[in-house]
Order: sequence, then structure tokens, then C-alpha cells
Amino acid sequence: MADITADTLAAPRRPLLKRLIPVLLPVIALAAGFGTTWTGLWSPASLLHGAPEPPAVAAPEVAFLDVPRIVLTLPGAGGRSLVLTALLDVDPAHLGNAKLLVPRVTDAFTGFLSEIDPAAFDRRGILEIIRAELATRARFVLGEDAVRDLLITEFRIQ
Repeated sequence: MADITADTLAAPRRPLLKRLIPVLLPVIALAAGFGTTWTGLWSPASLLHGAPEPPAVAAPEVAFLDVPRIVLTLPGAGGRSLVLTALLDVDPAHLGNAKLLVPRVTDAFTGFLSEIDPAAFDRRGILEIIRAELATRARFVLGEDAVRDLLITEFRIQ
């Protein structure tokens, strides 16, 4: 009788999966490490040498040319006036020629701005249209290669 009670009191055996967990976890970790190294996601050599420094990017040469402030009285009963100040982003190779032609640029800008209907200034998106037109006129006067961009620094309607 002692034999029968001894078998029932013995601890039950653990399932196979629970017995294999201490062996499977390191195997899975090694397989994941090998797979990520093989695909190039990381490299143990890069950990030893450190990250490579990014190549130095040279800043482009920039030359800004001031366009004199333009003040125009808008026609109509309101007696409003337009004040515009702009900068031209000019290629440094063409800067000397552009400085000589600033009066022509100012004249082109003034001619365009004086032809705009005063009611147009109250519409949405007028600043983008004016900026594009002034850039086109600056490129016409200074040359297509000389002007990179036009920056409006002041735009007021009083």
C-alpha cells in the first residue's frame, strides 16, 4: 500500500515547453542578432569604431542686394499708399553688375506696382502674385542666371 500513495504524492512533471524555455531564449536571441547583422541593420564593427562623421556640406555662397524702398500712392478716394521693401538673392558672380542695374530694377518694380488695380490689394494671395511678378521683372533686367530669388521684407498698405 505504501507504493500506491507514494506515486500520487510525487510532483507532476512540467510540460515540455516550460522545460525548453531556458534553451530556446538564447537560441532565438542569437538567431535575431545574426539575422539583423546579416541584413545590414547594424554591425558589431561599427560599435567598436564609432559612428562615421557625416561629410561636411559647404554652404552656398549668398549675396543679397537691397532694392530701395518703394512708396506709391494708390489711386482712389481712400488716399492709401503702398510701401514695399525687397531683397534680391543674386549670384555672387553677378553682384557687381546687379549693383549697377539697381535703378532699372527699381523702375521695373515701380512700373508694375503702379499698374495694379487698388481693389486687387484686398484680395487673398496678392502678395504671392506680386512676388512672382517682381522676381520675373528682376530676372528680365539682371539676367536669368543672376537672380536666384526675391525676398519681400516689407509690404504695407496704409
